[in-house]
Amino acid sequence: MKSLATVLLLFFSFCLFGQDWKESYDSAVLQATKENKPIVLVFSGSDWCAPCIKLDREIWQSIEFSNYALDKYVLYRADFPQKKVNRLSKEKQTLNNGLAEKYNPKGYFPLVVVLDENNRVLGTLGYENLSPKEYISRINSFVK
Repeated sequence: MKSLATVLLLFFSFCLFGQDWKESYDSAVLQATKENKPIVLVFSGSDWCAPCIKLDREIWQSIEFSNYALDKYVLYRADFPQKKVNRLSKEKQTLNNGLAEKYNPKGYFPLVVVLDENNRVLGTLGYENLSPKEYISRINSFVK
């Protein structure tokens, strides 16, 4: 019984503090348009890029960012994993490749692109050794 309680506690903790990363870019754009929010498009190599992993652990998974992002941003991660076990569906990989051609043609990882609801680039940044609060400020500096 104790282990069931522990599992349920962990599950609800992840639900409470997890960001709402959109499964499709179209749904991200739709939500951004409806709610007049900026899109935070993250180009990541989740299983091979050390700065991407640090950015995820230090910023995206932080409680401070999670709580703030829920009301202020629409999030989409264009991931480019290399390990076979993490391989994306062909459809999702094709979508991410198209986004990379348009917003990350030089192939920088990680790259965070802040867009308005009309897909106009407001600013870009990468991994920076900042606190979640400071990183939020950097993202907000692009938003009018």
